[in-house]
Amino acid sequence: MLHKTLVILAAALAASAALPARAALEVLACEPEWGALAKELGGEQVKVYEATTALQDVHHIQARPSLIAAARRADLVACTGAELEIGWLPVLTRESGNDRIRPGAPGYFEAARFVTLSGVPTRLDRREGDVHPEGDPHIQTDPRNIASVARALAERLAQIDSAHAALYRSRYESFAGRWQQAIARWEKEGTPLRGLRVVEHHKAFDYLFRWLGVEVVGYLEPKPGLEPTAAHLAELLAQQKSRPAKLVVRPSYSDARASAWFAEHAGIKAVMLPFSVGGDAASKDLFSWYDDMLGRLLEAAK
Repeated sequence: MLHKTLVILAAALAASAALPARAALEVLACEPEWGALAKELGGEQVKVYEATTALQDVHHIQARPSLIAAARRADLVACTGAELEIGWLPVLTRESGNDRIRPGAPGYFEAARFVTLSGVPTRLDRREGDVHPEGDPHIQTDPRNIASVARALAERLAQIDSAHAALYRSRYESFAGRWQQAIARWEKEGTPLRGLRVVEHHKAFDYLFRWLGVEVVGYLEPKPGLEPTAAHLAELLAQQKSRPAKLVVRPSYSDARASAWFAEHAGIKAVMLPFSVGGDAASKDLFSWYDDMLGRLLEAAK
C-alpha cells in the first residue's frame, strides 16, 4: 500500500513539474500597435487579444460582450489613453469586474503617459468636432514614441509577472536595439519626403509627418470626426493655387471616396496609409508596418 502511494505521489510531482510555473500573461491591447509591441516584449510568455483592428475607427467601438469577456481574463490592458478610448474602455474595465485592470492598478497601462502629446487644445468646444482634451492621441505613427512606450511597457510586464522579469527586460533590449537601427534607416530613406506638402483626410498622421518633415496643409474633414463637405472640399481646392499639396492621404479605416474625389479634381495622387499593424497585407508587425508606410509615401511622391 505504501509503495502504491509513493508511486502515485511521484507521478503527480512529475506531472506538476512539467507544467509552467505560470500560464502566459493575458494582455488585452486596445489597438494593434500595442498588441504587436507586447508580442515583441513578451514572446510566448504573453497571450494577446486585440480589441480593434487597423481597419476600424478606434474612436467609435462598441463594448461588445466578447471584449468584456477578454477584459475579465486580462492581467494587463494596454491602451493609448489620452481619452482615445473614452467611449468604450471605461465600460470594459467596469463591466469586467476585474480589479487587476482597473485604472490605477498595475494592470492598467496607458501609452500616452510616456510621451509628449502634441496638439493640446487651447480651449475645449465640442462644436470644433472630436477634440481630444489631452492632445493628439495618435502617437503610434512616430517610431520614437514607440521606443519610449516600449521601455515603459517592458517594466510594467516585469512588475506584473516578476517571475519572468529578466525575460521581458532582455527582449526589450533586443527590440530597442533593432528599433533604433530601423529608425536611423527610415530617417535616411525618408529624406526625399522633407518639404513635401500633403492633405490628410483625418488628423491621423501628424506625428509621422512631423518626424519626416512633411507639411500638412489641410484636412478633408472640416473639423475632426466630421464628414467632408462639398463647401470645405471646394475651399481646399482653391487653396491648391497658393499652397499646392502633392498628395492626399487617408488612414486605412476611412472611406476612400472623399480622397479619390479630391485627388481627381486637384490633379494629385491619393494614398492610403495603414493606420496600424494589420492595416494591409504588408503590415505584419511593427517593423514591416513602418516599412510599408514609408514605401507608400516615397512611391506616391515620385
